[in-house]
Amino acid sequence: MSLSQVLNVSTKSALAGNCLVSAFAIRTRSVGQLASTTLLLSRTTEHHQQPNSITISSTINPLPTARRNMTTTACVHKPCVTLDNINPAIKVMEYAVRGPLVIRAAAIEKELEQGAKKPFKEVIRANIGDCHAMGQQPITFIRQVLGLVSYPPLFNDKSIPDDAKKRARDILDGCKGGSIGSYTDSTGIEIIRRHVAQYIQDRDGGIPADYNNIILSAGASGGIKVLMSLLRCPIDGKIPGVMIPIPQYPLYSATIAEFEMAQIGYYLDEDNKWALSITELKRALEEAKKTCAPRVLCVINPGNPTGQVLSRENIEEIIKFAHSEKLVLFADEVYQDNIYEKGSKFHSFKKVLMEMGAPYNQMELCSFMSCSKCYMGECGIRGGYAEVVNMCPDVKAMLLKCLSAQLCPTTIGQACMDVVVNPPKKGEPSYDLFMKEKNGVLESLKDRAKMVADTFNSIEGFSCNPVQGAMYAFPQIRLPPKAIEAAKKAGQAPDVFYAFQLLENTGICIVPGSGFGQRPGTFHFRTTILPQPAKLKEMLDIFKSYHEKFLQQYK
Repeated sequence: MSLSQVLNVSTKSALAGNCLVSAFAIRTRSVGQLASTTLLLSRTTEHHQQPNSITISSTINPLPTARRNMTTTACVHKPCVTLDNINPAIKVMEYAVRGPLVIRAAAIEKELEQGAKKPFKEVIRANIGDCHAMGQQPITFIRQVLGLVSYPPLFNDKSIPDDAKKRARDILDGCKGGSIGSYTDSTGIEIIRRHVAQYIQDRDGGIPADYNNIILSAGASGGIKVLMSLLRCPIDGKIPGVMIPIPQYPLYSATIAEFEMAQIGYYLDEDNKWALSITELKRALEEAKKTCAPRVLCVINPGNPTGQVLSRENIEEIIKFAHSEKLVLFADEVYQDNIYEKGSKFHSFKKVLMEMGAPYNQMELCSFMSCSKCYMGECGIRGGYAEVVNMCPDVKAMLLKCLSAQLCPTTIGQACMDVVVNPPKKGEPSYDLFMKEKNGVLESLKDRAKMVADTFNSIEGFSCNPVQGAMYAFPQIRLPPKAIEAAKKAGQAPDVFYAFQLLENTGICIVPGSGFGQRPGTFHFRTTILPQPAKLKEMLDIFKSYHEKFLQQYK
C-alpha cells in the first residue's frame, strides 16, 4: 500500500445533514498498519470531482500489530442524521414554486446543454417571479448607489451623478466604520428606517409613520416569518391558526407547516375577479375554531398568484372582520406599484385602517414591502421591510430580542430598499432617467398582463380573470376526462400531469394550481407575465398550439 491515498466518497443524501468528521481511523488489511485519516468536505463542482464529494487524504503510519484491529465508526458509513430523526415539520412543508417541476426543468436544461434532442431549444421559466432572469433590465440609479456603497472609489467617477453619490454617502454614514460590510442594528440602519417611514407617510397622504415601527428584513419573506414566529403559541390548549387566501403564495403554507401552526384557508371568489368575500372568511373561521385558535389574517394585495387588486370597500370589510374576531392583520403589499387594470387602485391597509378611526386605528397591523417586485425586480439582493403598528411595547421588546439573535439583515438589501423608498426627486440629475426606466417597466408589464389574459381566454377550455395587478395570471383549465384518467394512472394530480406534459413537450415551466390551493374539482396553473414581450408572445403561441394537440390526444 502506498504512503498516500486519496479516496473520493460520494456523500449525496448520506451526508445531507452535513455531518463532518475532522479525523477518524479506518482499518486496513495491511498487517501492522492503521490509516490515520483526515476527512475534508469539498463542495466543488469542478469537472474532475463529483458535486458534494468528500476528499479523504490518508497517510499510512506503521503501528504495532496488537492495535491493527482497532475500529472506529464514521458518519460516512452510518448517517448521523436521517429522515427518521429530523424535524418532522420540515418533511411536511412544501414550496411549489421550486418543486419537482422546477427540478425537472433544471435537468432538461442540462440535457439540452449536453446536446439532447428535444422538440424545443430552451426552457422558458414562467414559474417564478424572477424579473431580471426573464430579461428585465436593472434600474440605473439603484445599481449606481449599490455600486458606490460597495466600492467607495467609485465616488471619484465623474459619470455617476451627484444625487446617487448623496444617497450612497448617507447610507455609508449610517454604517459603523463607514462600511457596508459592518453589522447594523438588528432592525436595520437607522437612516434607512427613517426613509422608509417617510416613504410610507408620503404614500398614505401624510398619515404619520414612526421609524421605530420599521423593521428591515431579507426580502418581505424575512419579516413575515419572524413576525409569524412571534405568534406561535397555543391558546387554551389549541394550536395557533393562520388564515391565508386560497389560492395563496406558498411561502405562507410552508411557514405555517414549519412552525407547526394550523393553516386556515379561505377561498377567493374566482367568479368575481378573485375578490375576498367576508361570508367566506366567516365560514373558514368558524370551521377552524373547532380545532385551532385563529390568530392571524393574511391578505395579499395585489394578489399572488391571482393578480386581483382589492377595492377600498373590500379592505374596510376585512378590517372590520379582523377587529371583531381579534385577529392580527398581515398585509402583504409587495406588488403595490404593479397596478394595471383601468379603475384599479392600490390602497394600503395602513391608510384605510387609520382613516377608519377608532376602534380600528388601534388594531395590530403588520404590513410588508420588498425590493424584489414592482419595477425594481431585485429579487436576489433580498431587501424588504415590515411596518408594525399598535404592537404592545412588551411584545415589541420580545420581537426585538428575537431579531437581535439574527444579528442583522443583509446590508446590500437594506441599501437597495433605501433607494426604493428614497428615489430621485424632481429637479435632481437622475430624475428623468429614473422615471423613464420605471414607467417603461410598468407600462410594458401592463401590456403583457393584457396579452396573457386575452390569449388564455382565446384558448378552448381556458378561462382567465383580468390581471389587475402583480406579475401573474392564474387561469382555470378544464381538462378532458381521458386526461384526468391518464393523470390518475401516472399517480399525479390532473393539473400536475398537465404541467409536466407541457414542460416535456414545449419547455415551458409553470406551477400547477394545486401548489397554491384551489377549490376541489377545479384545475389551474400559475404563469408569470415576466418574459419580455417578444418571448412572451412566442411562449403563448407555443402554449396555444400545444394545448390544441393535448385536447386532440385526450378527446
